[in-house]
Amino acid sequence: MSDRPNARSSGEAEGRTSGSPFQSGGDQRLATASADGIVAVDHRGIIRSCNPAAEVMFGRSAGELVGTPFGFPVVAHETSEIDLLSPGRPPRVAEMRVTATTWQGERVHVAALRDVTHRKEVEHDLESALERQTTIVAVAAHELRTPVAEIKLLVDLLRDHLFANGDQHGVEVVNQVINRMEGLQALMRKLLTASRIDAEESRSYPKPVAVLGPILERLADCGDKAQDVKVSCSPDLVAFVDRQDLSEMLVIYLENAFIYGSPPIEVRATERSGRVEIRVRDSGSGVPVEFVPHLFERFSREPNAGREVEGTGLGLWIVRSLTEANGGSAWYEHDDEGGACFCLHLRKPGDPDSTG
Repeated sequence: MSDRPNARSSGEAEGRTSGSPFQSGGDQRLATASADGIVAVDHRGIIRSCNPAAEVMFGRSAGELVGTPFGFPVVAHETSEIDLLSPGRPPRVAEMRVTATTWQGERVHVAALRDVTHRKEVEHDLESALERQTTIVAVAAHELRTPVAEIKLLVDLLRDHLFANGDQHGVEVVNQVINRMEGLQALMRKLLTASRIDAEESRSYPKPVAVLGPILERLADCGDKAQDVKVSCSPDLVAFVDRQDLSEMLVIYLENAFIYGSPPIEVRATERSGRVEIRVRDSGSGVPVEFVPHLFERFSREPNAGREVEGTGLGLWIVRSLTEANGGSAWYEHDDEGGACFCLHLRKPGDPDSTG
C-alpha cells in the first residue's frame, strides 16, 4: 500500500484518541497473537484502528495508519485479494475478509487481512512448472505423430506381404503390432488435445454441421470394427458445433465402446427438446455404479479395467471439456437392456446462444 497523507480531520483525530478495540487490555493481547492484520474502517473509508499484525503488513505504525484512507473497497461478508504496496518493500498479497460491527456507537467495517504472498508464489511456480511440462508433452506428441504414422504404414505393407505369401502366423503377429500402433496414435492425439485445453489454446469455432458426416467419417477410420456399429441419424440433422471437436468426441466415445464394451454398438443421433442428442450405446456390462460419478474426471479409470485394457483416463474428460466449450453437455446413462450409453447434447443453429 502506498504512503498516505498524515493530515487528519478533527473527526478522525477524535476517533484515534477516543480509544481503539486493539489498543488495550485483553484485546491488545488477542490482536498481538493474531496472524491476521485487523483494520477497522468507518463509513468514510478512514482507518479508525489497526492491530500490530496490520502494522507489519503495511510497514507503517498505527500512528501513521489511523486516520488515513484505507484505500480498498470494503463490503461486509465478502472475501477478496488486495495488493499491499509500500516504498522500499516487495509487493505483498493479502486475502481480505470483511465483516461489519458497531464500535463506540458507530458502524464500522472490520477487515481481516491474511498474508498469502508465499502461497501465491508457490501457486505461480506450480503453474509455470505445469505449463512447461504441458509444453514438453505437446511437443513430444506432435513430433512423434509423423514417424509413428510412417511406421504404421510400413507395418501395414508388411502385413499385406505376409498375407500374400500365406504366412498366417506372421499376419497375426503384425496385427498385434498394428493394434499397439493404433493405441499409441490415439494416446498422442489425446495428449495433444489435453495440452491445448490446458494451455487454453483449444478454441472452438461452432458452425452448422450435418451430424451424419462426422459419424460416417469416424466409422471409416475404424476398419473392420465398423461392421459391428449400427447408425441411426437423419442426413438433415444439423448441430451448431466445431466440426473438429465433434469428431474428437465421437472418436473417444467409439473407442470406449470398442475397448470397454461389446458389440453390437449403436450410434443414434436425434433432435430432442430443441437440441441435438447423440447416444453411443454398447452391449457390454456397463459401468459400475460407484464409479459413475468419476467417469468424466481427469485421469479417472475404473479400478478393475487396468487388468484387461490400457487407458489414460483422459478421453471422457476431453469429451466433457470440448462439449462445454461448444455450449453443450456430456453424460453417462446405464442402458436398460444392459451395456453403457454415453450421451452428448449439442446446440442447434438458431439457438439463442448460437452465433454463426
